[in-house]
Amino acid sequence: MTSAIVVHPLYEDVWPCAADYLRKLWKKEDEPVEFIHLSEDDERPLGEVLEGEDLTELTRIVSLGVPVTDECLDVLEAVEEAAVMTDNMYEMDSEVSNLLEERGVTTYTHQSEGFWSQSVAELGLGLTIGALRQIPQKHTSITNSQDDWDVELLENDAPGAQGHQYVNNPPTHVHGTIAGKNVRIVGVGNIGSRFADYTDNFGADVAAYDPYADQPCFHRTGARQVYRMDELIEDADIFAPMVPLTDSTRRLVTRDHIERLPTGSLLLLVTRAGICDMDAVRERVLNGEIALAADVFDVEPLPLDDPLLGRDNVVHTPHVAGRTRHANEKWAEDLASQFRDRS
Repeated sequence: MTSAIVVHPLYEDVWPCAADYLRKLWKKEDEPVEFIHLSEDDERPLGEVLEGEDLTELTRIVSLGVPVTDECLDVLEAVEEAAVMTDNMYEMDSEVSNLLEERGVTTYTHQSEGFWSQSVAELGLGLTIGALRQIPQKHTSITNSQDDWDVELLENDAPGAQGHQYVNNPPTHVHGTIAGKNVRIVGVGNIGSRFADYTDNFGADVAAYDPYADQPCFHRTGARQVYRMDELIEDADIFAPMVPLTDSTRRLVTRDHIERLPTGSLLLLVTRAGICDMDAVRERVLNGEIALAADVFDVEPLPLDDPLLGRDNVVHTPHVAGRTRHANEKWAEDLASQFRDRS
């Protein structure tokens, strides 16, 4: 064999479909690919897994969720390219990669988390529309009563003259269409740039703050660049901080920012809750001052008695924004694209 993919169920618990999709991509190159799928209780290191195989022509390998020892590296003498995950299913093992590099092997890792950016941005769009139109609340309501149908027979003979068909008791927070809304975004990276593009195409007025992005990043998304986050707060109808959680972005959106959001505005959270002062978020949401559309929270899973659940001004999903088949297959595509093409 010249190529091998070794995968443990531990990896597939986190990235279902991805390893098999990588195999399909490599098979398109018309090279033999050995796909070794371990059982859940198989804790053998990589060297033992490959024991008995003819490795003299094995020049590339991807090992996912399998332990790797120094002795394992000795059996990979012919390997030229590799990607190795051991106990962390979100990044390659840097220690093993360094040891392989010292042996002349080229190792690969993901250069960004762009593989799930479209999935996250699209769920953000869905949550936004769900909050603006109260879709989850209406879904629940009409299973319990007909109050939200708001239907009255009108006293005329006009065809279809039945009902006012407007939102019964419209919410006090921002609602209706994305068109015409002030969408304010923090971060125009892989996720924020897509969300900016989507809402711009829906007819929103989009402005964004990102001190690390250059001017073309804003032009491509249809977002107007602002130079202080404070400027985003002042007139936000929809406020969407979309940066990853790092030491430098933790509570980037401060209590002061949250307190200055206009009454009735919508806060969208789809990357990590820790980028905001969540105590301040909870206070304003629970006081009915702002609405929240969130896939991520300060406590996960949310306790069933959490006061954020079931509110008219909250739309929520259980941290699933990036969890799509598309994202997992894109994970495989982004990794495969770094290996040399052998077709």
